[in-house]
Amino acid sequence: MNVLVVGRGGREHAICDKFSKDPSVARVFCAPGNAGIAAIAECVDISEGDQEALLQFAKDQVVNLTVIGPEQPLSEGLADTFNREGLLVFGPSQKASAIEGSKAFAKELMKKYSIPTAAYETFTDFNEAKRYIHEQGAPIVIKADGLAAGKGVVVALTEEEALQAAEDMLAGAKFGASSSKIVVEEFLDGEEFSFMCLVHHDRIIPLELAQDHKRAYDGDEGPNTGGMGAYSPVAHLPEGVSDVAMDAIIKPVVQAMIEEDRSFTGVLYAGLILTEDGPKVIEFNARFGDPETQVVLPRLKSDLAELLVNLLTDQPVNAEWIEETVLGVVVAADGYPGSYQKEISLESVLTAEVTLYHAGTKKEGGLIVSDGGRVLLAAASGMTAQQAGEKVYAALGGTDTTGLFYRRDIGWKAGYKGK
Repeated sequence: MNVLVVGRGGREHAICDKFSKDPSVARVFCAPGNAGIAAIAECVDISEGDQEALLQFAKDQVVNLTVIGPEQPLSEGLADTFNREGLLVFGPSQKASAIEGSKAFAKELMKKYSIPTAAYETFTDFNEAKRYIHEQGAPIVIKADGLAAGKGVVVALTEEEALQAAEDMLAGAKFGASSSKIVVEEFLDGEEFSFMCLVHHDRIIPLELAQDHKRAYDGDEGPNTGGMGAYSPVAHLPEGVSDVAMDAIIKPVVQAMIEEDRSFTGVLYAGLILTEDGPKVIEFNARFGDPETQVVLPRLKSDLAELLVNLLTDQPVNAEWIEETVLGVVVAADGYPGSYQKEISLESVLTAEVTLYHAGTKKEGGLIVSDGGRVLLAAASGMTAQQAGEKVYAALGGTDTTGLFYRRDIGWKAGYKGK
C-alpha cells in the first residue's frame, strides 16, 4: 500500500514510523512532516489545511489509505473531502469531530446518554461564570469550549485562579473564538489514564492504556501542557479497568454518536479518571493522543495499515501487543507552554541513543533546529517503567540541552524512581 499521514508532529512521526515497518506498506508520505519524519517517509510540502492539494496528491500518488493526525483539519472537514471522492481515510467527519471540537457538545452528549463525567455548567458571560465559581468553590476546572492546542484547560486550586482563568478566556479572548464559551466543571480526584480506540461506526478495536504527564514541571507542578511524557502500559491501575471503561463509556458514546447522526470513524481518545465511583470522562479527543501515540504504537505487533484497512472495509481485525513498557520523555523549549525561543540547535540531543520522535523540528542550513514548544520525545522500552526510564534519562543526560528542558520524573506513578 501507499499511505499518507497528514500532520507535522510527534504523533505523526510515530504513525509514520509504524507504517514504515508494516509489511503491507510500500511507500509512506507525510504532509507536511518535519525533519525527523523526513528520515523515514517522503515529506510533501502541503499544509494540513490545504484540502484540495492533499486530495489531488492522494489521487496522483494512488494513495490507498490516508490517516489524519491533528484535530484542526478534522474539525475543518478534511475526512469528508476524502470520503466524497471515494478515498479510504481514517479520521472522523466534521460532524463527528465535534466530540473534541466542542467541549460543551461532548458534555451535553454525555449528560443525555448517562455517560459518567464530572458535573458542569457552560458560560458565555464572565459575571455568570463568576457567580457559579463562587457557589462551587475550589478546586474547580475551567475549559475553553473549542480547540486550544492542549492548553485550554486550567485545573484551579483556588477561586482566584479559577476566576482569572475564566476572565482570561471569556473577557480576554485568550484562545480567540475557542474560548468565547467555557465549561466550568467539578474537580475529580483519582488516577488519570488515556484509553484510545480505533473505531468505525459500531466496530471498536481497543488500544493499550497509557498515562501521560500534563504538568510542565517535576512533581506534577506548573501549568498544563500538551503533555510532557507518557508510558504504556499503566500497570498500577486495577486489572480489568479497561473492560469497565469499554462497557460504561466507549461503547455507549460510540452508539450515542450513531444515534445523533454523527457516526464516528477514527481514533476515539478518552481521557479518563478512575474515581471511587469507577472511571469517568475528563475529555474526548477525535484523534491519536500526543504523546501517548509515541508509547502505544511501538507496542503494537500487528500491521497498523492492514488493521485500519480491515476495520474500514469491515474485514476481521485483531490487535496483538508486546508486553514491554515503553516510556517517553518530552524535550521542550525553555518557557513552554508560554513564550519560547525557536531555532535552538538540536545537534547534541540528536545523538541520544534512544528512539527520538520529532515534534517541533525543521532543517535550517543543513542542521536540525527546534520549531515549536514541544521539540522531541525520547523513548525507550524495558520490562518495567524503571528499566525504560533509566535508558531514556541516561541517554538525555549525556547530551547538551541548552535552551531546552524536560521533566526528570516521568513514570514515577508507574514505579520509576530515578537513575
